[in-house]
Amino acid sequence: MRRFYRLAAWMLSLLALAIVVAASWLIVSPPALLSVGSGYAAKIVCSSVFISGRDPDRVLAEDVQSPGHPLLKLMRQDVDFTEKTVSTHILGIFAPGYAAWHEGFGCSSVPDGDFRAAQQAVSDIRLPPIPAGDPATAWPDGEGVTTDATIAALLADATLTGSGMRATVVVHDGRIVAEAYGDGFNAATPLLGWSMTKSVNAALMGRLMLAGALSPQLNNLFPEWRGDARATITLGQLLAMESGLAFNENYGDVADVTRMLYLEPDMTRFVLSLPLEANPGERFNYSSGTALLLSRLWMATLPGRSQALSFPSKALFGPLGMASAVLEPDETGIFVGSSYMYATARDWARFSLLLLNDGVWKGSRMLPEGFVAAMGTPNKTSGGTYSQMQTWLRGPGAKSDAEQGLPADTFWLRGHDGQSVTIIPSRKLAVIRLGLTPSKLGYEPQPLIKRILDIVDAKAGTAQAPT
Repeated sequence: MRRFYRLAAWMLSLLALAIVVAASWLIVSPPALLSVGSGYAAKIVCSSVFISGRDPDRVLAEDVQSPGHPLLKLMRQDVDFTEKTVSTHILGIFAPGYAAWHEGFGCSSVPDGDFRAAQQAVSDIRLPPIPAGDPATAWPDGEGVTTDATIAALLADATLTGSGMRATVVVHDGRIVAEAYGDGFNAATPLLGWSMTKSVNAALMGRLMLAGALSPQLNNLFPEWRGDARATITLGQLLAMESGLAFNENYGDVADVTRMLYLEPDMTRFVLSLPLEANPGERFNYSSGTALLLSRLWMATLPGRSQALSFPSKALFGPLGMASAVLEPDETGIFVGSSYMYATARDWARFSLLLLNDGVWKGSRMLPEGFVAAMGTPNKTSGGTYSQMQTWLRGPGAKSDAEQGLPADTFWLRGHDGQSVTIIPSRKLAVIRLGLTPSKLGYEPQPLIKRILDIVDAKAGTAQAPT
């Protein structure tokens, strides 16, 4: 019996040693998947709390744990309201993730935990205030909205607006005609657009194109590419997602996109290191890395860091009256133009109205002639699904827009977890839909768009078939 007890004690000692070794390994060198999860959690909580004003526990539960990987159920968080930082760990110990808030610039993921470096990247920049709209003045100059009851009734139908809808706004003929908000959200809540940010980032480039500082034909874009075939990539090929650069956009694992967003302090340096895997202009590859390169490119065009960091506010958000808009940088101060812009649904609608107006705002041209047309024109290699200018030419799902009954000039801003803006220039119609609706739920906004379109056409006496 003593021998049995000695054996049992020996086995327990080995088990304890194995647990200690495993725990030490997880602390010192956690698997990348765990670190991605923690980095994602820290970033989402930070922005949702310090930009959107939401409760951190609710954000962790609803935005991070509920729709995410099962391991995220083990996530614990520490929100420092004094320093405005967020730290997250699996089980409160393993695989740390960090994010830090900056005045005027939202939150940055801080993969290396160097809060000081991240905050110093933008700490000396003060953005000019953008006046909030007057509630008594009609939108878009103010916040006054006159509702079309027929369209508003459609937005009350959850089967049309989809599970997890947080905001839906309908713009027609230059005015908001209906809007609806989910529980806990309202017209003043800034919401994340995810990849809809790419189209805003393209518009910032368009502002510089209008000034003659950039052109689609430009090549030799980055010093890091000199002397190899990547130097032949043109700006137009980056905008059309036809650069030929390798980039894995699969969010299901530790892919290039999740590594870039949550493991790399200097996101653009990571993307610049990637090789060509196709000749430029010969293959479509949707890439958030491409949008980061566009951010770095237009920022480098401006004469200094202060001018570059204040450019979105001065050149786009301010003129449009987008007082809530926040474009967030990485740890080094380069805007994450692929993914991270927050704005109220009404401010996303202001940007949409700029596109409906062909890049003209209050009589002044803000985007070059033909720029918005390129947003509705197919690139060469995507089979008609993607444009020449950081937009989609079809909505979510397997059916084409024509099969869903939408006009031929429809184009889309689309983002992760069900974000979309539908632009239909021929009908002067835009529909902004924001929420937390993972793709696995299969939600498609096209039936809502079609019902709204039918009402618009019927009231105009111009019911039309798609062309």
